[in-house]
Amino acid sequence: MSAVQGKRIGAEAVAEKGWLRAHKWLILRRISQFSILALFLAGPWFGQWIVKGNLAYSYTLGVLPLTDPYVALQSMVTGHLPETLGLVGMAVVLVFYLLVGGRVYCSWVCPVNVVTDAAGWLRNRLGIKGSSQLGRNTRYWILGMTFVGSALTGVVLWELINPVSMLHRGLIFGMGMAWAVVLVVFLFDLFVTSRGWCGRLCPVGAFYSLLGRWSPVRVSAPARAACNDCMDCFEVCPEPQVIRPALKGEGKGVGPVILSPNCTNCGRCIDVCSKEVFTFGLRFNNPVSTAQPAVTQSEAR
Repeated sequence: MSAVQGKRIGAEAVAEKGWLRAHKWLILRRISQFSILALFLAGPWFGQWIVKGNLAYSYTLGVLPLTDPYVALQSMVTGHLPETLGLVGMAVVLVFYLLVGGRVYCSWVCPVNVVTDAAGWLRNRLGIKGSSQLGRNTRYWILGMTFVGSALTGVVLWELINPVSMLHRGLIFGMGMAWAVVLVVFLFDLFVTSRGWCGRLCPVGAFYSLLGRWSPVRVSAPARAACNDCMDCFEVCPEPQVIRPALKGEGKGVGPVILSPNCTNCGRCIDVCSKEVFTFGLRFNNPVSTAQPAVTQSEAR
């Protein structure tokens, strides 16, 4: 429930815009996530090898190599330089996420996001409150430790426990222990910390946030003056701390674009806003707000 209105999150948006428009970006994200997963599974399940490999390294139609730069860099610190195709695939992925935003991987590609979203939805429905005090910088410490650990051991450590890779292998070869890993992630987000895995622990998200620090594609709040403080955008955002500066104009001369690299460009805030405050745009379209907020009658008294 929305902390302010005491009703279901996004109810106003559904009433104002209709169900389809109030879930537009959610539907598109799910289509993206399941389509990518289907491309990987089409080969081992149906013999249609459109894409070979997994999200760490894949080869599409025998032409396009794609390499996860996080995995590739861990491999490099172990002393193993990727082959030419691997380096080409790494460059392609780097350019893509530098343009569209690194955390797009988390919200539009990663299949574990479906699991954590399900946990978040159930947590809200059950009214589970409270969480552990894990800091959001924990994921950056874990990111650093994966590189140090890989360098010391000569093994790409993260791939040993990566839920994404384990989920892929499980779907192809039988879930086995992969079920346990996915279940742990689900239960952690459900009972321990709201959106804890993606927002506080996952080093993949931490890496991609660094990668997309200057990406041009951003969520913007150009109609922030229309905000009615329903707080639904904060409730649904996996990284709610990124919204306030752009929405409220916090700090002197702050424009409406959400510039934080931790924004996942998921579009949740766009979907749930009945006042259509948010939209996708470019970081360059970020005019500085110099106008003072209007004084209401109650404030004047």
